[in-house]
Amino acid sequence: MDTPLYVAIRERLERAIVSGEWPPGRRLPSEKELAAEYGCARMTVSKAVTALADAGLVTRRRRAGTVVAEPRPRESLLQIHDIPTEVRAAGRAYRFEVLERDTRSATAEDAARIGLNPGAAVLALKVLHRADGAPFALEDRLISLRAVPDAAAETFAAEPPGSWLQAKLPWTDAEHHILALNADAEVAVRLEIAPGAACLCDDRRSWHGGTVVTHVRLTYPGDRRLVARFHAPGSRGKS
Repeated sequence: MDTPLYVAIRERLERAIVSGEWPPGRRLPSEKELAAEYGCARMTVSKAVTALADAGLVTRRRRAGTVVAEPRPRESLLQIHDIPTEVRAAGRAYRFEVLERDTRSATAEDAARIGLNPGAAVLALKVLHRADGAPFALEDRLISLRAVPDAAAETFAAEPPGSWLQAKLPWTDAEHHILALNADAEVAVRLEIAPGAACLCDDRRSWHGGTVVTHVRLTYPGDRRLVARFHAPGSRGKS
């Protein structure tokens, strides 16, 4: 499937940042330089860099240009990471499959999950993310069609829902619940693991400017690890 150019540019820049190739404070090439490198309009580059800024990965400064942002220690573990970027940054091939897609009125269970009234219009999706062909994560997502009406007609053929939403309506607030669970029959089949096997679940709701946008459950096989590195105040660069 074809990836929009601004998404490809954003992913390439994000890989350089999350891998440590570009450390905090490093100045990014200018939009003019990036446009020349990728053979595209500056507007395309600007869209990619704006997505990075919205995710807190870069900071735009007057005269100094755009620089890699300092990590926020208390938030780094629970940042909303882009799965395609995470997989590719590890040097693995990424692809995804939309398993289910249903536009419906929110059931009582939907409403409790996403934080809307029963009957509100939602888009329900199930997506399987793969790394080197193997199941990486199972995504169970609800999107508020009041907040993101364009999602009703979106096929998600070019990019997965999380990446599409971040470009369309970047989150401003998020609430995470990280929990361990045992794979039920569906999860076991989708992730190609034994029923009852240990899994890690990131259960997350996000908002844009006070309006709830989406709720997603990302279920990973039990060997998934969440890793964050922290510096004590004033200790950067010391051993």
